[in-house]
Amino acid sequence: MSTENPVLKVDSLVVETDAKDPKQILKGISFEIQPGETLCLVGESGSGKSVSSLTTMGLLPEGALRAAGGRILLDGEDLLQASPKRISELRGSRMAMIFQEPMTALNPVLTVGRQLDEVLACHTSEPAAKRREIVLDALEQVHLPDIERMYDSYPHQLSGGQRQRIMIAMALLLKPKLLIADEPTTALDVTTQHQILKLIRELQEKHGTAVLFITHDMGVVADIAHRVCVMHFGVIVEQGEVKQILSNPQKQYTRDLLSAVPSLTPREPRPQRGPRLVLDVAELVKEYAPKRGLLSWIKKPKPGTKAVNNISFKLYEGRTLGIVGESGSGKSTLARCVMRLIDPTDGVIRVDGQQISGLTAVGLKPHRHRIQMIFQDPYRSLNPRRTVGDSLIEGPMNYGAKRETALGRAAELLQLVGLPADAINRFPHQFSGGQRQRIAIARALAMEPDVIVADEAVSALDVSVQAQVLGLLDDIQERLGIAVLFITHDLRVAAQICDDVLVMQRGKVVEYGPANDVLGNPTAEYTRQLIEVAPGRSWDFANFSPAG
Repeated sequence: MSTENPVLKVDSLVVETDAKDPKQILKGISFEIQPGETLCLVGESGSGKSVSSLTTMGLLPEGALRAAGGRILLDGEDLLQASPKRISELRGSRMAMIFQEPMTALNPVLTVGRQLDEVLACHTSEPAAKRREIVLDALEQVHLPDIERMYDSYPHQLSGGQRQRIMIAMALLLKPKLLIADEPTTALDVTTQHQILKLIRELQEKHGTAVLFITHDMGVVADIAHRVCVMHFGVIVEQGEVKQILSNPQKQYTRDLLSAVPSLTPREPRPQRGPRLVLDVAELVKEYAPKRGLLSWIKKPKPGTKAVNNISFKLYEGRTLGIVGESGSGKSTLARCVMRLIDPTDGVIRVDGQQISGLTAVGLKPHRHRIQMIFQDPYRSLNPRRTVGDSLIEGPMNYGAKRETALGRAAELLQLVGLPADAINRFPHQFSGGQRQRIAIARALAMEPDVIVADEAVSALDVSVQAQVLGLLDDIQERLGIAVLFITHDLRVAAQICDDVLVMQRGKVVEYGPANDVLGNPTAEYTRQLIEVAPGRSWDFANFSPAG
């Protein structure tokens, strides 16, 4: 790693709201990145991490935010003084960005090859045949299979991990000196996340790229960073070498951030609350029929895809069962079958002894309130045009509760999940992500369920908010005795909240038992592989020391 001239130098950068009475978002931050170095920007949501990257790329929302002071030097050239035309020239050629959600960053109506070709067409004078050759080579470098098929595919035809690889290929197409990665692995399972981080390191070493990596995942920081900047409310509170920050943090905020990271060591097993079996799933199957072609009446039909293949488990009152596995393992399909949002192909689902797997929509209605769901993204699952109070009372009123009674219960639930009383009259957009997830929990509790299904309910939250929401779920469970079916790809979260763990791979159960056994002493090779690739596995964040 060179220590001479930094690829990127941010000097006393100030960003503020574009208004008559501006509010500072970045308050004079400074850092630099050397060639071949990875600098991680970490901090809670709202700390200014993404604003830093968007300012560097010249992508601040016009009319909302503006750079009001300081310098951003890319190879000595001040980006804040450059014209829009010059910034456009630099994007792709000298600096590039990988966004958190590739499905929204990629154009859904253009093939992958066409989108990568556009980058070359804009920045080079290469003929079409040569551009195709360069694009195919880039797809090969990011280890995508069947690159010719990938070239002709549309984004929706690829998996999340494949789309993220496409984004990396696009970002590195012109071998930029600076790569900005904004939460590029947040929504990925541990195996895909490990592959993407390994790929970024590999390409960085090959091309000497400087990487600005933005994340709230301290496990990722431990695995990929050379140096770390800790941000809080638009200020860099601490920066230094990664080992120094992780082992000897100087600021209390950094210590609190590290202490909030859940441990991979399973918590002490809780005694079973009672003998009541609230959810019993036996030999559950969900098979998706293959597409029927024009000649399907002549040819023998292909077998369908079993997204859930003969799954059985039991969940008792007051217990949490974690369902873990890679993307595509069948976790969310299992959750939707249990909720009866989709119909299982075969098998039995019983809630408190009542079989619901074979009931019609009419027959199911009296039992719907007994099993409720908390989704991954509360902003999409809450109606933006309805107040929080209206969202909370809708379910109970559908089951006969009077409006006044339902509103009183809603106020109690908001207090239970730690939100102020006036939240009942506000709208979802007026809350932070963590607060919206608390509202989603309150809405689920409003139906007084026996079982809550939480599908990746904390995966999009930063570590401190995640710790608060997990603590809230644990506290509610202790008070009310509700059983929780917890779907997650984060083994650290599973280790801290689950009493039992079921590991899925390609629709089948690989391992099932107490969390202490499955995560502490796994017998299946697949489970061992999942634990092995968990980010930051070798670090005990709570004690600021290497694990073990």
